[in-house]
Amino acid sequence: MPFSIFREGGYVDSRRSGISEGIKAVRGRFRKSALEEGSVQSTSILLSDDNSAVLDQVGKILQREKRYKVVAAISDGRTVVREYFRLAPDIVILDISMGKVSGIDIARELRDSGCHAKIIFLTVHEDSDYVNAGMGAGGSAYVVKSRLSQDLLCAIKAVLSNKLFVSPSLLY
Repeated sequence: MPFSIFREGGYVDSRRSGISEGIKAVRGRFRKSALEEGSVQSTSILLSDDNSAVLDQVGKILQREKRYKVVAAISDGRTVVREYFRLAPDIVILDISMGKVSGIDIARELRDSGCHAKIIFLTVHEDSDYVNAGMGAGGSAYVVKSRLSQDLLCAIKAVLSNKLFVSPSLLY
């Protein structure tokens, strides 16, 4: 069954993107965000990447937007699940390759543990197999690091609107 993927400037038909199975697995698995429920004034975000330069860059992008609050920037992926339950952020941004642990495995563990946060993958992997695995593990968005400054805020906006997002460079 075809579906649309949100991207900057509009939607893309899944039949032309080559990305399908992982995204199909997450259709209908969304909850209202804290912003939609009207219970908070800002969206809390937990960042996890083993590269401190990427954590700094993401932090600077999010700092420009007053409605987003970074509640933790974690370089050791093994602590993400514990910190998620301690902080209860609205969004978790995960790198896929973090040394000894995979962001995809973390996403599965979060989902299996009852996590309701939106998960955004931020990665160097520009392969549809990774996109499908990430979305199948519970991801709502997939942003490639080469397009971080162009796509991250669009991805956050999409997931907060209960839409899926994949960096446009992967859709052709």
